[in-house]
Amino acid sequence: MAFSKTLLVYVLVSIHLGDSQHYLRLRPSPSEHLPVPVLKEDSDPEYDPREQDLAERTLRKKLGSNFDPNFMSISSPMLVNLSVQDTQMKLQGPMPNEIKKLDISESPYGKRVKLGKKARRKFLQWLWTYTHCPVVYTWKDLGVRFWPRYIKEGNCFNERSCSFPEGMFCKPTKSITKTFLRWYCQGFLRQKYCTWIPVQYPIISECKCSC
Repeated sequence: MAFSKTLLVYVLVSIHLGDSQHYLRLRPSPSEHLPVPVLKEDSDPEYDPREQDLAERTLRKKLGSNFDPNFMSISSPMLVNLSVQDTQMKLQGPMPNEIKKLDISESPYGKRVKLGKKARRKFLQWLWTYTHCPVVYTWKDLGVRFWPRYIKEGNCFNERSCSFPEGMFCKPTKSITKTFLRWYCQGFLRQKYCTWIPVQYPIISECKCSC
């Protein structure tokens, strides 16, 4: 049983250093690879933005309305760790129809089961909590070559199986994209030209229990 869908395709920015050329490769990648892995790039500080390139007023103007304080931060945000219990109990929206309409008046072997309304409601609530797949958000430092450099990234809760019996796990089914600025250099050493370019960064926004 699969709930996975085709999600947004995003641009994964990777920096590579060749024998005599520094270039940017833009590679589309399917969203089932979310969250975005740590980018491997040249560690030479020559390709980092200078202090004058990090003027907040200028960069805010360049990013414009794409700046979203709910998912990005200029300075290091205070990290808040959710406990497993808090994560599991945070149910949002109405109960899914596949759970609400579940017929539990009969066992898998055809035997009738007597269950009062209150007991049924409690069982379905427990089942919803058990199979719920919340998105767990944590702040991630993208490094000095992104602006803002901190992003609130989503991950599917996967500390245990989400099905009964066990075997299925929470997987991403939807994502949103946020626009950041990326420090991009062309050329090599003193002959290089660097500037800020807008790039889209995908963030997991919904997870579901899937095979």
